Amino acid sequence: MERLNVADDLNGWVSSADAWIASIGEDGDWTRRTFLDAAMLGRAKVHEGRFLDIGCGEGRFARKLQEFGFKGVGIDPVDQFIKEAQKRDPDGDYRIGIGEKLTFEDASFDLTISYLSLIDIEDFRAAIKEMTRVTKPGGSILVANLTGHFTAGKWERGEHGDGQKFVIDNYHEERANREVWSGIDVINWHRPMSAYLEAFLTNGLILRHFFEPTPPDQNDPKSDRYTRVPGFVVMEWEKPKEMKA
Repeated sequence: MERLNVADDLNGWVSSADAWIASIGEDGDWTRRTFLDAAMLGRAKVHEGRFLDIGCGEGRFARKLQEFGFKGVGIDPVDQFIKEAQKRDPDGDYRIGIGEKLTFEDASFDLTISYLSLIDIEDFRAAIKEMTRVTKPGGSILVANLTGHFTAGKWERGEHGDGQKFVIDNYHEERANREVWSGIDVINWHRPMSAYLEAFLTNGLILRHFFEPTPPDQNDPKSDRYTRVPGFVVMEWEKPKEMKA
């Protein structure tokens, strides 16, 4: 399979931006609107103050947070996304930025969010360090991510096209994966769960919430793939109050 020119195209997101905006719409894709939004908003709503949404895309989740009275900033390295976010929310604060090198001062935000963006960041350890730095002591980092089980595997069928099963291989090997769907062609990164946990723990954070959300309606035919296999994880990490920025 031909590798994307990641240096020129931000891992495919520049050339995929229009397709992403069309596919995500205002309500999000099926997983977001069915169960991921509820899991993330359920944790976000117990907080107050200023937020930072890292990898905000077209700004959909930042707008949802503002509906609950939050004020904050959305950043993304893709210019098309920031322009679309500003178009949909003229009063919002959206800026070009990357998670690995945030341009904000220490302890700037009460709630720092990564909603399915860590899988798009090559140097995720640097991003988690930066997320910790800009979060206020006593504040939280809220993360939704694909699980390592999901990114290390794929669905397969038997030789007669039946008996669908999920096959996992090379789980412990950190690597780039090319993902193609709905006109979107990007690079995501696979890492084992331990790599993410170690990065958060190394930065002195405390795990306050860990949840593997599944679709609430098991009669929905799309639910099967996210129930049989752990597809997503939602984590909330607290920065200790006594911890310096």
